[in-house]
Amino acid sequence: MFKIVAVTNRKLCEGDFLKQIEKVASENVAAIILREKDLQEEEYGKLAESVIAICDRYSVTCILHTYLKTAEELGQSAIHLPLPVLRENKENLKVFQTIGVSIHSVEEAMEAQELGAAYVTAGHVFATDCKKGLLPRGTAFLEEVVKSVKIPVFAIGGVNADNIEEIKRTGAAGCCIMSGFMKK
Repeated sequence: MFKIVAVTNRKLCEGDFLKQIEKVASENVAAIILREKDLQEEEYGKLAESVIAICDRYSVTCILHTYLKTAEELGQSAIHLPLPVLRENKENLKVFQTIGVSIHSVEEAMEAQELGAAYVTAGHVFATDCKKGLLPRGTAFLEEVVKSVKIPVFAIGGVNADNIEEIKRTGAAGCCIMSGFMKK
């Protein structure tokens, strides 16, 4: 079944961020990745506690991003990492049942799989304001990644209701949406 994952960016929210998380969690997303790159770990941890509580109320998986110590302290079984962080910490990840990894090439997808990733996010697939000036990799790239690994691949970058069918045709397990969930 094709899954939709929400990725956070509180700077895109016009209203209260936690109210937005509540709204997103109520929409039957498969998971919410708490990706707040500008926060220091302590501040991220405080925000994570609130987001986890909301996700738990709606039985939505909350996947913390990058901060391994915080995820472990909060008892989270899922973490999403940039590939370099996975490389540096591959021996210290046994506490996590699910490790997701951001990748930008077939080679990176294969490496992430080898290092124990349960899934990868591949992007950016379409043009997106988050990656202004960078050409999108497109659905051919996504399909190539899907064919190169055995683990689920999720499209990320510029994904919206108008292009989800294109993503489904690649064989991807799902997609990640940021702006569509944070701005509405």
